[in-house]
Amino acid sequence: MPVQERKQKAREQRSQLIVSAARELAEAEGWDAVTTRKLADRVEYSQPVLYSHFKNMDAIAAAVALEGFGELTTALTEARAAAKAAARAGEKSASEGLRAVAEAYLDFAGEHPALYQAMFVRPTQLTFATGEIPASLREAFAAFREAVEPFARPGTDGESLTELFWSSLHGLATLQAGARLRQTHQQERVEVLVGLIAG
Repeated sequence: MPVQERKQKAREQRSQLIVSAARELAEAEGWDAVTTRKLADRVEYSQPVLYSHFKNMDAIAAAVALEGFGELTTALTEARAAAKAAARAGEKSASEGLRAVAEAYLDFAGEHPALYQAMFVRPTQLTFATGEIPASLREAFAAFREAVEPFARPGTDGESLTELFWSSLHGLATLQAGARLRQTHQQERVEVLVGLIAG
């Protein structure tokens, strides 16, 4: 392997190590506990090395968020595919794919609270709803849209309906995480939301 390629690979591995360490620390102690000093200690590199990879903590959190969007896309796609297979087998209704996406989203938010914060709550330099959207964000939105669009009524913009569905799920996830909703009624809320979208 050429020297330049080896250096580039080592740099990418260091960057991934920093992102993984930030994510682990955030999930264990919350984002307030994630500092460059703690990260440098954890990955056994100096703070200047961290800054040679990432401009600041916001850039590290954005890298964590991008990783999360890839994982969210996988979770939504797999949930919808399983529901579609069950619907083809006659075991479930057509709206089951929408329900599966909603449940997968809420499960993801509940299982990865710090990752979810990096993706949707913390201030970020990531661009949403513009032509400069990173690929992993576009793919996550597309997974939502594929589930929602079959239920768009004539004259209804499928993208706006998707945004409404996503923002409703985000509100549920955020309120649930803050213990602002009845913990035992998540399924009922999902049913109501799916019913409103699917008709």
